This record gives sequence, C-alpha cells and structure tokens, in this order.
Amino acid sequence: MVEKGNTQKSFITQMSDEDKVIFTKIMVALARTDKNFDENEKAFIKDTAIIFGLGTSNIDEITKPMTNDEVLEAAAKITNREVALQLIKEACFLANSDGSLSDEEIIFIGNIGQAMNIELEKIEEISQWVLDRIIWLERGKIIFEQV
Repeated sequence: MVEKGNTQKSFITQMSDEDKVIFTKIMVALARTDKNFDENEKAFIKDTAIIFGLGTSNIDEITKPMTNDEVLEAAAKITNREVALQLIKEACFLANSDGSLSDEEIIFIGNIGQAMNIELEKIEEISQWVLDRIIWLERGKIIFEQV
C-alpha cells in the first residue's frame, strides 16, 4: 500500500538505506506472524521493496526469518517519527490485506510501535484510520458498481 504520493515521497526521502531494509524486514516478519504468508502479502512486500529501490541483492537479508527480539531491536533503530508512523500505517494495511486481523498481528504491531516510541493510543488511532479507509474504498466499489 506504500504509494508514490507526496506524503509517501516525503517520508521515503527521509529514510536511510538501512531504514528501508528494516522497514521491509518488519513487513516480512509481520506477514509471517499469523502463519499465513499469502500472495497478497508477498505482493505488498515486493511492491514496497520496489518503491524503496531495494535491489535483488537485499532479498536474502529481507526475507531471512527473525526472532521477536531481533525484530524489536531492528524497529528501535527507526528514530524518525514520520517514518515510524508510516511504518505503523503500512503494517496495519498489510495485516488487513488477507481479510483478517489476528491477535498475533495486533500484538506485533503494538510491540513494533512501542519499540519505535509510538504511543499505543496513536497506534490504535492509525489502525482505526486504516480500517475506515478500507471500508470507504470497498463502499466506493459498490457505489460505482466496480464489484
């Protein structure tokens, strides 16, 4: 769901190459939390890697399984608040991309956010915004008979 709009461009330009790899690694770890790493999630991660300009040389590092401690340690390296907020937003989109949001995914996103010093209230606010947007877009498909 990472888009090429102005907001996305501004946060991407603030990211170091290490931030981009960490961001993508966290998305991979999130996709694996519910033991259902499906095609939508794989496409989401691939699209994110392309937008970030991550080449195939980073694929092994990005897709390598990580422990929870390693994921939290990596997340703590993201200190730019805008990047951290965008990561939470994208994590919420990814967690909802398979049509179900598991308890494991909710806990994972909360832990990642806290590792980046994002308040739980802010994480909940972002999550609700993502859900509202998904519902709004789906409703638009019905209204404009695109179903």
